Amino acid sequence: MTESAEPSATVRKDGRSVDQLRPITIERGWSAHAEGSALISFGNTKVLCTASFTNGVPRWLTGKGKGWVTAEYAMLPRATNDRNDRESVKGRIGGRTHEISRLIGRALRAVVDTKALGENTIVIDCDVLQADGGTRTAAITGAYVALADAIEWGRSKKFIGQKSQVLLDSVAAVSVGIIDGEPMLDLAYVEDVRAETDMNVVVTGRGLFVEVQGTAEGAPFDKRELDALLELGVNGCAELRDHQTAALAESAGR
Repeated sequence: MTESAEPSATVRKDGRSVDQLRPITIERGWSAHAEGSALISFGNTKVLCTASFTNGVPRWLTGKGKGWVTAEYAMLPRATNDRNDRESVKGRIGGRTHEISRLIGRALRAVVDTKALGENTIVIDCDVLQADGGTRTAAITGAYVALADAIEWGRSKKFIGQKSQVLLDSVAAVSVGIIDGEPMLDLAYVEDVRAETDMNVVVTGRGLFVEVQGTAEGAPFDKRELDALLELGVNGCAELRDHQTAALAESAGR
């Protein structure tokens, strides 16, 4: 292809094909203090996920023989091009932050047997250090790794039974979208803002859907396009599952 030739419709600005993830890294055990942690990168999007283990449950769960897993999401003031005020300084948590926090919690609880967890609580904090699209999907994917380590920490301290199978499956998430009529996987910010359809897909390791969040930002999409997006999402999450498995197989960097 000459310099003056138009790029192929299937090649993106960063050189990826339409079905290719950005470079993925998972630095397990990144925090020296948390019971579980992972610094995850989806390209230039970087999210620190820490899991804090507490022996005990909220009052409304006391005595029920079940544990609890929940999550909180936040973005650092300079995670984006312009500085944003901390929500703690504003005096209120924004609707987007609440929504993403609940999404992460739901995704994780979908693969947790709360009875096997026992009356223990694990809180996952997902802090976006740098944002370039897909922060919530990176947070879910990294949070699973942090959660898995926190569970094993609880087992080592005998808060969880040695043979208890707390994790029923893995879970990962990825964004997909339609840009210039082309379904694409794992949108960076420059793609996300141009997407005619934007979707987040949360999938278990076995390929089952936990959540699908899809919106037509421009023209409505048809079933054929929906099927193409879901297929991209499922395949992308399968690849992310492999990254999670590889990270958990390595020694944590604590």
